Amino acid sequence: MSWFRALKVTTRSGLTVERKRLEPLIALRGAAGLAIVLAVSLTLFGPAVAAGSAFGAFQAAIATFQRSWRPRPELALASGASLGISTFLGYLTGSHLFFFLPLLALWTYLAGLAWAAGPTIGIMASSNVAMMLVTITLPTTIAEAAGHAAMMAFGGLVQAALVILFPVRRWGAHRDALADALAAEADYARRLRHDPVAAFDPEPLMLARNAAALTPRQARTRPAQLHGARGLAERIRPVLASLADPAVGVPEEGVERDRVRELLAAAGAILDAAARAIRHGSPVKIPPGAIATFRSPDTGAILSGPPQRAAGRLGSLLKDVLETAGGVRPTGAEDPEPPSSAGPKDRGSAPDPAAQSPQGLENAHPPQGLESGHPPKGPEKAQPLRRPSIFQLLPVAVRAIRREARPGSPILRHANRVAAVAVAGYLIGDVLPFGHGYWAPMSAVMIMRPDFSQTYSRAVARFGGTLVGVTAATAILQLAHPGTYLSAVLAVVCAALMYLLMRTGQLAAQACVAMYVVFLLGMGGQEWSQTVPERVVLTLVGGILAMLSYALYPAWETPRLRTRLADWLEALGEYAAAVVAHYASPAGKSCPDVREALLKARDAHIAWEQAAARAKTEPVRHRGLSNAAADEAAHALHHIGRVVMLMEAHLPERGATPVPAADALADALRTATRDGAQAIRERRIPRWTPVREALDAWDGEGVPDRVVRRGAALFLETLEELSDALDTDVPPMTRESTEQR
Repeated sequence: MSWFRALKVTTRSGLTVERKRLEPLIALRGAAGLAIVLAVSLTLFGPAVAAGSAFGAFQAAIATFQRSWRPRPELALASGASLGISTFLGYLTGSHLFFFLPLLALWTYLAGLAWAAGPTIGIMASSNVAMMLVTITLPTTIAEAAGHAAMMAFGGLVQAALVILFPVRRWGAHRDALADALAAEADYARRLRHDPVAAFDPEPLMLARNAAALTPRQARTRPAQLHGARGLAERIRPVLASLADPAVGVPEEGVERDRVRELLAAAGAILDAAARAIRHGSPVKIPPGAIATFRSPDTGAILSGPPQRAAGRLGSLLKDVLETAGGVRPTGAEDPEPPSSAGPKDRGSAPDPAAQSPQGLENAHPPQGLESGHPPKGPEKAQPLRRPSIFQLLPVAVRAIRREARPGSPILRHANRVAAVAVAGYLIGDVLPFGHGYWAPMSAVMIMRPDFSQTYSRAVARFGGTLVGVTAATAILQLAHPGTYLSAVLAVVCAALMYLLMRTGQLAAQACVAMYVVFLLGMGGQEWSQTVPERVVLTLVGGILAMLSYALYPAWETPRLRTRLADWLEALGEYAAAVVAHYASPAGKSCPDVREALLKARDAHIAWEQAAARAKTEPVRHRGLSNAAADEAAHALHHIGRVVMLMEAHLPERGATPVPAADALADALRTATRDGAQAIRERRIPRWTPVREALDAWDGEGVPDRVVRRGAALFLETLEELSDALDTDVPPMTRESTEQR
């Protein structure tokens, strides 16, 4: 992509206002906390302290809006306290440039590294630096600076108290994550009706897994609907795929395929009903037609073998989902039963492979009665993943930062960039004859992110929002000439609008922030003519510095695409080897090594998706992996993951007849994918000789297992497709069609 096109795309992104679900009650609560802090500060200390303390309450409320699974009061308290400390330390050195610049460089460098611990911590740390640059100019003595810091911490305390006293969808984010996972499964079931090899995006399941990690206090108060449903969703996905896939299931056309389509449609309807119940915390309403589909005795007469077992397993799992989503059995409705001919024992009722894993995932034991086809006697209990408390988070964050403190790391390069830009911006602002020179570094710090597209789109949005905001604020000031208290009211109104609109895009949020700062500083006695022109010019300076810094010292994703692709292939190879090895040594469905390999493969998949999305907006050459080749390679790896998932769905029970050839195949898969990953990193075409030799040797035994042998053949086919996608010397027809699109 050329620079002109990249700038065009990022400009459009920065100026876009999206339609999002607004949360007026949460916005009102944040504005109320800000109003309380302003009122107390104005009454006890006067306008100057009130202007400083308002920033603490303002940022603490913003922290509660961040996408985090941690309790919101903790975020508000941490935000207010950290801003108070930053402001006090900044004031101690603010009057001496020789001491302040090193502190600013260190503080911004640490804020840049904080992105290694997650976007929520990164945003809070960046906001601390930006707010510090404003607030250190307000006090005049050390005692006043300490008072300002205390009032900022008080602002965080007020916001935390309001979150506790007036909870709004306290478990809303966790409910949404779990409901989204079930809804994604429902959509997957419907797509499988028309495309038996449809791809599945694991991100909703990964998000639900992150949401399932709870602090000890959260684990004690978690709603019953959030117990266990995620583990069931994890087990449903491979069952759906194995039921639909013609390679191990039913033919592509015929009576069996029609029955499978009916079952998939019913499964989608039931999963959607469970998702709605969990999202809104309401009783589950089961579609009667879907229930009738699963209770029909025709299924056992039509399906046989692996498809019949998959249908029975799906019915049992959906029954458990409904009990979990509803908390108790829904009145006036019957649960979907496994097909009547599925047998007295459902092979799919074994424990989740994650049950005994080191991570302590859901479903340590199957619900009572599930193996015999009877409904469980109560909601499935789950042991939640453990999230560190706010005090245990520090060593976790330090370890994450140490992992990223290496040459070539995007986080380390971001930290270097933001520290250099903050110092340069402060010096430029100090030299320019405007005053308030801190606005240039403040704007740059708030704009800069570890990737190119966000940095450039935020720069455009911040400047555009500043123009809109200061124009509107100037018009109001000129017409109304507000005093101290009216300016405070207007600042609260602008903050409320920002809280309400902050998820619709940066343009609207930055416009509200610009108005908020103008009114807040006006409350402290500064005339609009002293702030508005300077803010516009210095915001432009900060944006230009942020954009230039990324152009001169970038951290492009495009050159790392091959490494991301190789990591994904290697993770899939380990996952495949772990699954195939269990055919040689059957251990039932409880396979912690398979679960651990699956999670690593998902992490690698998400890392690839994020890198590919960023690379598509970067103004650099592809350096050996074009967009067409990347898309085709990703498509091949999607199919590799699907094939392994099918084999996992039919893992043999403990005590089943071993398949000795599977052990050699597992070693071949592990070796071939590791060598193939290294070849991709070195820009060579990977070859799969060990897998082919293992399959040839297996053919000589004469007793191949149907599922694993057929799955291994499909695995080899998809590996060959990956090689074809990376062989750009003679592009296949699929690549030509992709390039034409």
